[in-house]
Amino acid sequence: MPRAVRGLLIECDPSIKALILKYDEERHDYIVEDLDDENHLVIKESQLENLKARLDYDLDQKIVKLDEESESE
Repeated sequence: MPRAVRGLLIECDPSIKALILKYDEERHDYIVEDLDDENHLVIKESQLENLKARLDYDLDQKIVKLDEESESE
């Protein structure tokens, strides 16, 4: 029997969408529907805060890494 899942339509940059798609490949925790353009996804409402936290952490790590690389040059 099908189950309904509450979802949220989000609009993001293509690079952020690519990260979310990568995260979802692991356990299918985030995405309800990948819409047909490069900026829109429907994600599970219950996973919004987890997704935000994961994106914040990963983006902060990339920024720190870039800062360290530019300082060493």
